[in-house]
Amino acid sequence: MDVLIVVATAREAGNLRDLPARVTVSGVGPVAAALATQRALQEAPARLVVSAGIAGAYPASGLMPGDLAVSSHVIQADLGAWDGDDWLSLDALGLSVLPDGPGGATFPAWDGAEDLARRSGAAFGPMLTLSSVTGSLERARQLEARYPGALTEGMEGAGVAHAARLAGVPALELRGVSNAVGPRDRSAWRIPEALSATRRGLETLLNGSSGGGWGAGAP
Repeated sequence: MDVLIVVATAREAGNLRDLPARVTVSGVGPVAAALATQRALQEAPARLVVSAGIAGAYPASGLMPGDLAVSSHVIQADLGAWDGDDWLSLDALGLSVLPDGPGGATFPAWDGAEDLARRSGAAFGPMLTLSSVTGSLERARQLEARYPGALTEGMEGAGVAHAARLAGVPALELRGVSNAVGPRDRSAWRIPEALSATRRGLETLLNGSSGGGWGAGAP
């Protein structure tokens, strides 16, 4: 299979099983996602890896439940250090997630991601990965200030992108919006709509790859 799709849960995978791509379930969080991606790429090569599923949208993004987002960059947003009330990123600390060079905790997306966003009617911008879901509007606004233009918050994207980067395979994150980032209100979640948006984006991606034609930015 040319495309490897990594999702966190069996429910997300069940919505995608009939697509012409390999789908693997990683479990929740960036470590589980990285390990599952590494294992899947060792089992069979891929030309593109996609971290897919549902996500919360940051308030300033303007995204609503059922909307779709595609990554320009995937950022592991909680990897760094606190100095009192000041946040220090890996770049500021002179550290990297890569073993042999600078890299901070930011992973550029596949070159064709912006074209995919245009074709699928998705928002295009930075997408954040955190190990703990944000539970307050104050915290959501702090993350927006730290990462201008952030669209969504998930728990696996950076892990998938990290493993793909080390394997030399391009990656992107694609997520349907289920809720707003902030106070935890399960009654406001729209998971079926988010799953449908995720599938729509993946169908657009895979239709563009059929017959060997990936369009601009092909890996």
